[in-house]
Amino acid sequence: MSTTTQASIEERSTYFKDTFNRITSEVSKFIVGQDEIIENVLISICCGGHVLLEGVPGLGKTALVNTFATALELRFQRIQFTPDLLPSDVVGTQILVDKDGSRQLTFQPGPVFCNILLADEINRATPKTQSALLETMQEKRVTVANHTHSIGLPFFVLATQNPIENDGTYPLPEAQLDRFFFKLNVELPKHDDFLEILKRTGGCEEPKIRPVASGKDILAMGETIREIPVAEEVMNYLVRIVRATHPDHDGAPTEVTQYVRNGASPRAAQAILAAARARALLDGRFHVSREDVDAAAYPAIRHRLILSFEGEAEGIAPDSIVEAAIAKSR
Repeated sequence: MSTTTQASIEERSTYFKDTFNRITSEVSKFIVGQDEIIENVLISICCGGHVLLEGVPGLGKTALVNTFATALELRFQRIQFTPDLLPSDVVGTQILVDKDGSRQLTFQPGPVFCNILLADEINRATPKTQSALLETMQEKRVTVANHTHSIGLPFFVLATQNPIENDGTYPLPEAQLDRFFFKLNVELPKHDDFLEILKRTGGCEEPKIRPVASGKDILAMGETIREIPVAEEVMNYLVRIVRATHPDHDGAPTEVTQYVRNGASPRAAQAILAAARARALLDGRFHVSREDVDAAAYPAIRHRLILSFEGEAEGIAPDSIVEAAIAKSR
């Protein structure tokens, strides 16, 4: 690597870290006690991925997405998923309009034509409506009436779901879960964080969030992430972890063979690799370590595991499976 190239990478990595910290600091002005969630959401956004936020109502999942949209100065849309929501309510539809004395069919874009889409309580919509997002999430485009319409970049889906209420819900299919870069579990705030939330939201004025970055910044940060080299040994370690989540693999730990029906996909390995690179940059390094891979493995794999009947019956936590796969792969 030439000196000029090295200096260029160092300059871009400094820009990445400074912009990243500026965004997280701005979001933290309103969101309290969720530093790890904020960091992982932003890592996913920088890597061009979608996020599934799971937590009971009232923990600030929707507010988190709103705050990110404001801090990034991106076009934001929200869809409240309900059982009567139709696919056309999501992606758009053809409508009949009068034009130059004749009637013509014109495409009316749906709310997915934005930069940040909040799919609120995504598991309340029917599978047909949920699947309307599949092409959008993977290809960044929409096909309606045999016509394909591209969605501008950057584009991210941040979806929420309630894990404790099953009435009137439709679990996301495995194909759709696999499209999410990370699944993040939003937990109850600690006592001091609870107090701070009340102070910030219970007064006459709430904290004002200002734009501190743009879509161009996010796209540039994503390009910087892809330039970070990964040693062959670390890459092999990553592959061993993902393969160890499959029960038919020779290196699978006992927890996997006993409680898992299907393991993580190659898309999980891609997510771990991208997130590990981002973590290395945030730590001021130009190489990926095993610790970066370990940290990224949990949110990238937990929603991609399909537990067996025995695993479901015993209430096995997916994170414990990931932990066993990591330990086996070292």
